[in-house]
Amino acid sequence: MSEQYSKLLKARLTDENLDKLMQLQNPALHEFVARGIEICNPDSVFICTDAAEDIRYIREQAIATGEEGKLAIEGHTCHFDGYNDQARDKAHTKYLVTPGLELGKKILSIPKEEGLAEVTGFLKESMAGREVLVRFFCLGPTDSVFSISGVQMTDSFYVAHSEDLLYRPGYEQFKTIGDSPEFVRVLHSVGETENGVSKNVDRRRVYIDVETDT
Repeated sequence: MSEQYSKLLKARLTDENLDKLMQLQNPALHEFVARGIEICNPDSVFICTDAAEDIRYIREQAIATGEEGKLAIEGHTCHFDGYNDQARDKAHTKYLVTPGLELGKKILSIPKEEGLAEVTGFLKESMAGREVLVRFFCLGPTDSVFSISGVQMTDSFYVAHSEDLLYRPGYEQFKTIGDSPEFVRVLHSVGETENGVSKNVDRRRVYIDVETDT
């Protein structure tokens, strides 16, 4: 990791959160987190481990911010997406391709430099005034040859909470990969919201970089 990103993390993270991040001795991870902060400019950073208190904080904030509402059964909540902001968006899901990389005519793609410039422009300052949540997950079983470690940075407590339902906990699993750069990276922002619903539907993009698993 460059000295620039090292200084950025020390300046933007509290001692507690910096310690939680640095327990994962992976320079590629540290650089990804630093780069996400640099682009999206959140007010604060929360590193979520597998600890019950960290996960509870995510769940409680999802309710406190109004992203989720309580149901009659204790511990159960609900969330409503905007009508035009559903989970899948085939038209705006594209692979970033470099010259010479062919994925087939039926797979939507965009030149990598062009796609990165567009999505980075949309993400610029998108988390100003918010807290970014750094969550770790594992695709497949943990502590296995089939384990796929991943990290997501998001400014949505609902999205961060959803990881508990979709994946296995990944913070401790991340320690097993050491300094390997082989892990999934996700950077997500809800953008501007109105009544808890994303306003920037025209800027929805799901861009996939297969070269960096991002």
